[in-house]
Amino acid sequence: MITARPIELLAPAKDLHCGMEAVRHGADAVYIGAPRFGARAAAGNSIDDIRALCDYAHLYDVRIYVALNTLLKDDELKDAERMIRQLYDAGADALIIQDMGITQLDIPPIPLHASTQTDNRTPEKVEFLHRAGFTQIVLARELSLDRIGAIAERVPDATLETFIHGALCVSYSGRCYLSAALCGRSANRGECAQYCRLPYTMVDAEGKTIVENKHLLSLKDLNLSDDLEALMRAGISSFKIEGRLKEVSYVKNVTAWYRKKLDGIFAKNPAFYRSSTGHSSFTFEPRPEKSFNRRFTSYFLHGRDADIASFDTPKSIGEPVGVVKELKGNSFTIAGLKPVHNGDGLVFFNAQGELEGFRVNRSETNRLFPQKMPALKPKMPLFRNFDQDFENKLAGLSAERKIGVRMEWRDYPDGFGLTLTDETDARVTVARPFIKERAHKPQDDNIRAQLGKLGNTPFEATDIAVDMAEHYFVPSSILNEMRREAVGKLLSVRRMRYRRRYVKSGVYDNDVKYPLQILHYTENISNRMAENFYKKHGVKTFEPAFETAPRKDVPLMYTKHCLRYNMGWCPVHHQNKSPYKAPFFLVHKDKRLRLEFDCGKCRMLVWNAG
Repeated sequence: MITARPIELLAPAKDLHCGMEAVRHGADAVYIGAPRFGARAAAGNSIDDIRALCDYAHLYDVRIYVALNTLLKDDELKDAERMIRQLYDAGADALIIQDMGITQLDIPPIPLHASTQTDNRTPEKVEFLHRAGFTQIVLARELSLDRIGAIAERVPDATLETFIHGALCVSYSGRCYLSAALCGRSANRGECAQYCRLPYTMVDAEGKTIVENKHLLSLKDLNLSDDLEALMRAGISSFKIEGRLKEVSYVKNVTAWYRKKLDGIFAKNPAFYRSSTGHSSFTFEPRPEKSFNRRFTSYFLHGRDADIASFDTPKSIGEPVGVVKELKGNSFTIAGLKPVHNGDGLVFFNAQGELEGFRVNRSETNRLFPQKMPALKPKMPLFRNFDQDFENKLAGLSAERKIGVRMEWRDYPDGFGLTLTDETDARVTVARPFIKERAHKPQDDNIRAQLGKLGNTPFEATDIAVDMAEHYFVPSSILNEMRREAVGKLLSVRRMRYRRRYVKSGVYDNDVKYPLQILHYTENISNRMAENFYKKHGVKTFEPAFETAPRKDVPLMYTKHCLRYNMGWCPVHHQNKSPYKAPFFLVHKDKRLRLEFDCGKCRMLVWNAG
């Protein structure tokens, strides 16, 4: 049976401007980086900017979650504690964390969300986190619908969140040490060097080349826009868009796309409804393929899929626009699927299989004049990864978000009154004494016209009722003054009525046991407070985090992406045997990685081979 519940669209923001646009384009919640200790070190924001974002977002009942999801060192704990208090005072609604040491600090009653970096793949782990006090849990991206359903059935009261769009980490989140081992930049400290996006040559134990110079660890981008209702039915309540380093046009377009998708589902199924207020209208038609993408995949949502990788390039491919038809001097014609405009960015795969791009200087119907003629050939497919016309539409005011209000104008014995009631039933009334005079003609149309001028306020009139015993003359100046006063009062009431969530004191000190008693380096325990957390929950033995005690005898990556499966040699899914001798290696310049295949757990392990 489906549980009726609010559904949250959670959008990313790299800064204040981006966050405000996410709200304007339909987000129910926004996540943004803290000044320090976020998993995207380049996406930190000041306390003042976070306060400003909270003030703006809370008008629409939109929540602001602050990402503080890196591992902390002992000497950083006090700074983190102090910053959390500042974030709480600024109005932040929750913290997204990875380090369990934060739960042991002296922090205000702010809700904590378990980041996907805490490796939330099993019902047992999710149940533990829920009972330990986490109010929202971000599930691992690799889960299938069935696995999500099993978790929701085991923990029906937990608020479950999942990624629905954007870049995919090839490793289980929080379980990748490749960057830390190869160059000292830890992904768990927000400094990932993205070795997964590099080109590799795959060789066997005898040095024979299997695949040459391909991006063998690079995945396509996630797009689950066709699976939203199935995810809701499986138990998901929060839908997360990846992209805290993405530009504002990406956030506008993708947020609007999912807003419209979700609203369409709500219209058909009243068991689900949005978790914030206000309605967004757009000046453009959102299309996810027009923003940064490496082509799309549903990943493992429907089981193992061979088509999840982006071997040819880690760069944005965009959308197909046609094929090269005829070359002529400094121009060429295109047999097109879509019109191409001046300033568009087109890309193609050259003779070496590498992605190459150029800018269209001039477009004349189907004849294109590049700034510099690239090495094209007839019948070569072309893709557009920058649509100048679309970007122009996004550059200005591309959306408005309005809260519906009913307006009631009536007369009293000594004057007039105006009542505003918004879509959450927040209500204010202003009254003015006024010596009434009968009008020569009805005033209703002018009253409605003046009251409806809500302009750049967050409100729009859904109904304006006029109830007067006689046709009294009402000056436009009185109407405008009373409208402005009522709007100001309603804004104040909405701010006062905003329901901030809190957690009870001591909620993290219960007796629930951690699913394991012996923890390895993959649990990422990097400070004494994290040790205390696990000890309180029954853990007997634990290893320190890789970042605090680097090792050479452990896997650097755990991934469900499997190159043996991609080659057609999986002993579980295929009948073909590999013609090459194991073990296999990935080589990039002086970097050499060894692959190991754990078929029992259906995963691939990546080791440093020196």
